[in-house]
Amino acid sequence: MSHPNHAELLRSMLNQRRLVRMPCAYDGLSARIAQSVGFPVVAFSGNAVSASLLGLPDIGVLTMTENLEHAGRIARSLKIPMICDADTGYGGVMNVMRTVREFEAAGVAGIHIEDQVTPKRCGLLPQGIPVLSEEDTVQKIMAAVHARQDPNFVIIARTDAKSMHGLKDAAHRAHAYAKAGADAVIVMGANTAEELRYVTDIAQAPLVVVVQETGPTAELTDETLESVGCVFALHAGTARYAVVKALKDSFQALRQDSHTRSVRDRMATFDEYNQVLGMDEWLELERQFAMKA
Repeated sequence: MSHPNHAELLRSMLNQRRLVRMPCAYDGLSARIAQSVGFPVVAFSGNAVSASLLGLPDIGVLTMTENLEHAGRIARSLKIPMICDADTGYGGVMNVMRTVREFEAAGVAGIHIEDQVTPKRCGLLPQGIPVLSEEDTVQKIMAAVHARQDPNFVIIARTDAKSMHGLKDAAHRAHAYAKAGADAVIVMGANTAEELRYVTDIAQAPLVVVVQETGPTAELTDETLESVGCVFALHAGTARYAVVKALKDSFQALRQDSHTRSVRDRMATFDEYNQVLGMDEWLELERQFAMKA
């Protein structure tokens, strides 16, 4: 079963049909930072995890086991729900059923599964993204829904069909995936209010949008996204782009100057770092249960 109450909390947010923005973390520290600044839910970026764990781009080489173990450790450290990127479900219908059960057991509150072929690719790449047939993906979504143990565990279906088949095909796929039991849908490449409204009208399902730091999605307000049926806005690149820039600047300063004084005002203090990780809570537990000499 998923972490106590986390799937239920996520399901409640989904049912309220009010927009919830969430950053996409990639490790325990970035997820804890999201929690510490007040986000009620955090997402988990497979793209950023591939970079963090493997030092590789999102080219489909991150395995289920690597993703699952990493996601589980993060989810168990949080007091808020986490949605996880489960790529294509890592194979056919049998793999998808195992994927759902394993992620649910690991404490994740929900996952999204995409209709790309294997090996998958980052959905933001400019070249076309090959996808499975609608029929095959519907079977995978039905298998995913059948496999979950907790009915609150959220299953989001994502389609990358727009890049090669157009928005109409992608929207109709989203509708088919929702009919198959998906709780919400993502249509990659639907980036404007007009496109998102069209998808919602066709899909007749709650919509999740992947927000980029530039381009049309970055300019969409909460009110606009709510008005076109979006329930969750995943800020996929915020953490990874911020970290790359901050670390490059800091490391370059250290390399050039042999110190970091020029960038130190952009660094957290030791106390701030420990606060994010809940050090005081751990020290209090140690005092409470310390063995007597």
